[in-house]
Amino acid sequence: MSAVPGICLHNATLLAGYAQMDRCAVYIEDGRIADVFSERRYQKKTFHPSVKQIDVHGSFVAPGFIDTHIHGFAGYGTEDKSVEAILAMSVELGRFGVTSFCPTIYPMTVADMEASITACVDAMGHERGARIAGVHLEGPFISPQRLGVQNPAHIKAVDMELMERLHAVARGNICNMTVAPELKGMRELALFCISHNIVLQAGHTNATYENMLEGMQAGILHSTHFFNAMSRLHHRDPGAVGAILIHPELSCEIIADGKHVHPDLIRLLMRDKPQDKVVLVTDALKPTEQHACILYANNEEVEFVDGLFQRKSDGVIAGSALTMIRGVQNLVEWGVPLQQAVKFASANPAKIMQLGKRGQLVPGHEADIVVFNQSFDIQAVLRAGCFIRNELAE
Repeated sequence: MSAVPGICLHNATLLAGYAQMDRCAVYIEDGRIADVFSERRYQKKTFHPSVKQIDVHGSFVAPGFIDTHIHGFAGYGTEDKSVEAILAMSVELGRFGVTSFCPTIYPMTVADMEASITACVDAMGHERGARIAGVHLEGPFISPQRLGVQNPAHIKAVDMELMERLHAVARGNICNMTVAPELKGMRELALFCISHNIVLQAGHTNATYENMLEGMQAGILHSTHFFNAMSRLHHRDPGAVGAILIHPELSCEIIADGKHVHPDLIRLLMRDKPQDKVVLVTDALKPTEQHACILYANNEEVEFVDGLFQRKSDGVIAGSALTMIRGVQNLVEWGVPLQQAVKFASANPAKIMQLGKRGQLVPGHEADIVVFNQSFDIQAVLRAGCFIRNELAE
């Protein structure tokens, strides 16, 4: 990253995280948004000679993307259990407009989960690209009936001693955790997580509608890759899908690759779900944007087939090859307003994951910014006012 004393991005179409504003300027100082003003006012301002003034020629200036569910990227993954892999993910994600992410850990042996968590936590503070917001544990307390590609050997009943052990290994840096609300002992787990600021997500769950309501009462108010690996909507039991559609309090992840969820179902969700309750994620795997002959995810060989990864041994969907910028573009192509799609990728995850002053371009917030043009080509990325990527002419 390269830092400068001050930066002013002007002649921009601003997607501020709450509204779209044309012909605006953003002034960045000391890693934060110092001011936002019109292009007309910019023309009248006098800046110190050290301030870099950059004309973005009408491109979109938006909050940096926050991916709260991602296993790997560009040939690096949490299954590598190494600081070097996590830091390499940080660099590569930064090039694609991501300024914060939650490295997501599969259910593995306890020793491997601990090693993976340790690698993520040890990498925090050393990132040169996207920063690590905290660890996302996708399991191990999930349903054996809704595994998806997860290894059944590593799925566990709720175990508070293990949860406390994982929390200790993470040194308080577990940000979010996917659980099955119907499991015995879930209320005790939920209360522990709430007291330690861990956001609980219903996912890989075979919950009945009543199980989902009980989970909500215990504080499980977010959900993992909506529609995927969860109990289906039925007229006698709305299940997990129905509960998420029915209750506006429940927020949800969406994988907007057009493969995990049909675009028309996302249109249905947009109609029924409050705008601030939808979070765009990639659920991307290690081989995403990796150019190699043989691809692996979670130590199993996968193939890229019809826009996503499938396990080679049996053809089961292994995960997504989505990037956040492509997800935003897809949503727009399916009729979601651009400002709303960007909100799903920035302001909403920042709010739901309690990430403080991120996700909006307003004075006082951290200067995490992505600049992209009408073709959704990324032109620049800044994290805390420092360039991760810069293809803009100064």
